[in-house]
Amino acid sequence: MALDGLNDRSLPRKAMKAELLDAETETMLARAWRDDRDEKSLHRLINAYMRLAISQASKFKRYGAPMNDLIQEAGLGLMKAADKFDPDRGVRFSTYAIWWIKASIQDYVMRNHSMVRTGSTSAQKSLFFNMKRVQAQIERDASSDGVALDGHQLRHKIATEIGVPLRDVEMMQGRLSGSDYSLNATQSTEDEGREWIDALADEGAQADEIVADRHDTQQMRNWLLGAMSALSDRERFIVRERKLREDPRTLESLGLELKLSKERIRQVEAVAMTKMRKTLEGNADEVHQFLA
Repeated sequence: MALDGLNDRSLPRKAMKAELLDAETETMLARAWRDDRDEKSLHRLINAYMRLAISQASKFKRYGAPMNDLIQEAGLGLMKAADKFDPDRGVRFSTYAIWWIKASIQDYVMRNHSMVRTGSTSAQKSLFFNMKRVQAQIERDASSDGVALDGHQLRHKIATEIGVPLRDVEMMQGRLSGSDYSLNATQSTEDEGREWIDALADEGAQADEIVADRHDTQQMRNWLLGAMSALSDRERFIVRERKLREDPRTLESLGLELKLSKERIRQVEAVAMTKMRKTLEGNADEVHQFLA
C-alpha cells in the first residue's frame, strides 16, 4: 500500500477493506517475498496488516505527533518486519510485526518530542513512555496509604519501579517538564528586551585570563631563551631540533647532517640539557614564586 498521498482518514478506511489472511496464505506470501523477492506478495502482506499498524499508531496520539506521521512510521515498521520475518519459525506475522511497528513509532516520537535528544537506550525509552503512568500509580498508592511523598522519594520510587538509575528519572523529568524555547526569544515583552542567548555564559577565555596566559607564556619563553644562551651553537641546534620542533628529528638524521654518530648526538644532547637545567635552577626562587 502506498502511504504517500493518503490522509489520516482515507488510509484507515482503505486498510479496513483489506483482506484478512489465514495462516497458510500468510506463510505462502512471506516465503514468496523472502525467497523470490516477489513484490506483489509483499504488498499483499503489508496491505493485510496495515490495520494493525494504524491501530498501534493511534495509541501514541497523546504524545502530540500528527496522526498521519505516526501512521507513516508504523507503516515503515511493518515493512521492516516483513523484510526480516522468517515464516518457518511457526509464528504468526502479526505477533512478530507488532514489535517492529511499536519500535518504529517510539523512535519517531522520541526524535520529535524535543530538539534536545530525549534518550536512545531501551531503559530511557521505557522511562519516556511509562514514567507518567508509573508516577500516577505511585501517587495514588501513597495517597490511599496516607503517605506524602516529596520529590526525591517520588523519583526514587519511579526509578525502582521501572528499573532505571535515579539520574535517568531526574533527566527525563527535566526533559518532559516544559516545551522547547528559542534562545532568540526575548526575556520580557519589552521591544528592546534582552534575548535568552545573551544570558548564556561565554565559554571562551575571559580578557584577564588571556592577558595572564600571554604573560606566563612570555615569562617561560624568556627562561628558555636564557637557558639556551648558555649552550654552544651545536648544542643549541641539537636541542632545538630534538625538543622544540613539532616533529622532532631522530638522532640518526642529525648525525648524518653533522657527520657525527648517533651516540655522540645523544651525548651532546644530554650535556646540553644538563646545562639548561643548571641555568634554570639558578632562577629557582623566581620560578617557585611564578608557579605558586
